[in-house]
Amino acid sequence: MSERTLTIRELVELAYKYLPRNYDPPDDLVVSRGQGVLLYDVEDRVFVDLLSCYSALAPGHVHPQILKAIIRQAGKLTANANCLWEEQKILCAKELAEFTGMDKVLFMTSGAEVFDSAVKLARKWAYTRKDVYTEKVVPKDQAEIVVCKNNFHGRTIGAISASTVPQYYDLFGPPVPGFKKIPFGDARAFEEAINPNTAAIIVEPIQGEGGILVPPDGYLNDVRQICDAHHVLMILDEVQTGLGRTGKMFAYMHDGSFPDAMLLGKGLGGGLGISAVVGINELMDVFEPGDHGSTFGGNPLACAVAREEMHLLVRENLPQRAAELGEFFISELKNIYSPYIKEVRGRGLLVGIELRPEAGGAARFVDALRGERILCKDAHENVIRFSPPLIIEKDVLKLALIRIAKVFRTL
Repeated sequence: MSERTLTIRELVELAYKYLPRNYDPPDDLVVSRGQGVLLYDVEDRVFVDLLSCYSALAPGHVHPQILKAIIRQAGKLTANANCLWEEQKILCAKELAEFTGMDKVLFMTSGAEVFDSAVKLARKWAYTRKDVYTEKVVPKDQAEIVVCKNNFHGRTIGAISASTVPQYYDLFGPPVPGFKKIPFGDARAFEEAINPNTAAIIVEPIQGEGGILVPPDGYLNDVRQICDAHHVLMILDEVQTGLGRTGKMFAYMHDGSFPDAMLLGKGLGGGLGISAVVGINELMDVFEPGDHGSTFGGNPLACAVAREEMHLLVRENLPQRAAELGEFFISELKNIYSPYIKEVRGRGLLVGIELRPEAGGAARFVDALRGERILCKDAHENVIRFSPPLIIEKDVLKLALIRIAKVFRTL
């Protein structure tokens, strides 16, 4: 006897009973399946997904090659104790190192984990190796990491200690010390923040959760030069921007400034949870056995899918698609007239519409778009964020644009 499908109302009642309210989903939608750029709810209504799980689904939902990789590996091995070498992890590390131009790969399961991992790497590097360049030892427990205001690196205790957004850190203290916070996009402020104890700067090439904020041209090049001059590590958080999202394989490539390490996640796993710190030997080799780990970090299933994801990005030329479709999408959004629109900005298929204060916030526009079967998300209260799967077709974007324009006409 088959199980009865519960209604949206019944499922939402269960959600309120059994799930904590750390997210605030709308009560009129419960998703049940996806295909490509479409999501279906339990009533079989169809929605165009312009969110793609916060940029995590470059190939869309249930891509045939990703599905094959999952099935193939799930029939062999899904988990492995990291005290044993494992085939998929080794091959994925090799391919990801070559893919990024880095030396070594540290696997974790989420973006917040790789931020914390990078902080540990940078601190130990400062204590054990920075003196080779400066002839001055960084005192124990005094290493500093520079981060940018308005950042989003996750919600672990380490990541929220680096945040300047009260929602993330208020009532969760005391914070982890050792973070110095500067304005985003201001290279001079970065240089002024450096002292002999500075280990690294960790910065997003584009602030996604912060409102799709694109820094001035040349900013990352300036950061690179400052890091070199002061013997400071340059670590880029490409969890949201990396792997084709901005129209290049990695967002730093718009400036051409090669970092010492990158944080990758979201789009790396084709829908499965996998993340990585990829970096140069000098940084990655500071870890010794027992220093760090993750039970499911680099598990065989996720690594097999990540390998297929990298192949897909190249085979289907998804960064170039993101560049071309993003240029079209941004241009058409700029043609929508509304007194509520302050600015349209972004790179590739990471796009935001900033609203004026009199618009009443982005959430009501997101709700109205959901009523038009378009799914997107608000960021920083006054920005509507779009980050569709990179496989989206131009005709689907045109349909979305018609409905976006309709919402701005009617609200």
